[in-house]
Amino acid sequence: MPTESIVLRTTDDREQRIEWDESSPLHLTIETRVGELTIRSGVFRGGVSEGVEIIRMANSRMHVDILPTRGMSIWRMQAGGIRYQWQSPVVGPVHPNYVDVSEPSGLGWLSGFDELVARCGLESNGAPEHDASGRLVYPLHGHIANTPADAISVEFDEASGRAELVAETIEAKLFFKRLRMRTRVRIHADRDDVELLDDVTNELSTPASMQMLYHINLGSPVLGKDARLNVAVEEVAPRDDHAAEEIDRWERFDGPTSGYQERVYFAKPCADESGMAHAMIADAKGARGLSVRFKTSTLPWFVLWKNCAEIDDGYVAGMEPSTNFPNPRSFEHERGRTVNLGPGETESFRVTLSPLTTAEAVQQADESIRKIREDQSIEVSTSQTPRPEWSVGVQ
Repeated sequence: MPTESIVLRTTDDREQRIEWDESSPLHLTIETRVGELTIRSGVFRGGVSEGVEIIRMANSRMHVDILPTRGMSIWRMQAGGIRYQWQSPVVGPVHPNYVDVSEPSGLGWLSGFDELVARCGLESNGAPEHDASGRLVYPLHGHIANTPADAISVEFDEASGRAELVAETIEAKLFFKRLRMRTRVRIHADRDDVELLDDVTNELSTPASMQMLYHINLGSPVLGKDARLNVAVEEVAPRDDHAAEEIDRWERFDGPTSGYQERVYFAKPCADESGMAHAMIADAKGARGLSVRFKTSTLPWFVLWKNCAEIDDGYVAGMEPSTNFPNPRSFEHERGRTVNLGPGETESFRVTLSPLTTAEAVQQADESIRKIREDQSIEVSTSQTPRPEWSVGVQ
């Protein structure tokens, strides 16, 4: 006899996993002078997503999904009918309870990685590091992306059409560290931009050092064969010999490729007159893209992650503004690429994401980057091989 079944949810149907809470204080509709804003709060149900909080901020043009449970990561955005995300083999969002960041290999962070924007830090943000006895000291990309946020609130201004989701995430360990990250995710009723404003404070009575990297990850439909990165940089170098094989086309992307192994490039970006660097990935036709602007006074380095693998294997490119390069922490600290914070001192980080949904918007972003190059008469220094002062293990 045939067997009947009732499907409650499927593995990949993530949207249906969200249980929106209309009674939440964060369920708001805000009328402003320049348009309407909405904020919705919910929680994921089922599987490894069970209990992950989601807050959706939206206007009539776009929406952005924030995950307080995952250190205020941005899960994905949508604007102009284009979804900005990537297809990770990890079906998330994954609750931190299921991510063993400190597993012995140091690679546990990868078990929860599927966001559009994940912060890496705060104590460390790079490759795993073990001591002489093989004990893990610093795990891949640190703890903050798997640390739930608290003290969540919404602030808004009806006159300007601005709304901000505000939260605090604390990375702490008795006798060792207490770093508080106060995050504001800002949108406006009349534009597509999403602004990330993070202030990190050392709350111990002794000095501390920290690192921060914004892992901004983009897949199809923007990323595809002959998609391109545009960014004004003074210097660029491959991370290793494997990446050096494509240094002459480091800013160009292949289509999904079986057996592709990731390539990483390190660069020193240039800023405009306001101190903001500007990077963009656009599709081959220049019809759509995603731009990232960031303050170079506190994020002085830029990393490109190219993973042109098959779609099912995680076809993605990462634009990564950072305080340093993602090498083991001790290597970066010895070269002065950690942020020193005295007792009570704060470092501020500013990143803006702009979905580019038309050819005109892509062209305007290209023009902004071209102007940075021209204003500063930039002649790019391209290293054909890894640089010893930038890459660990290079002689």
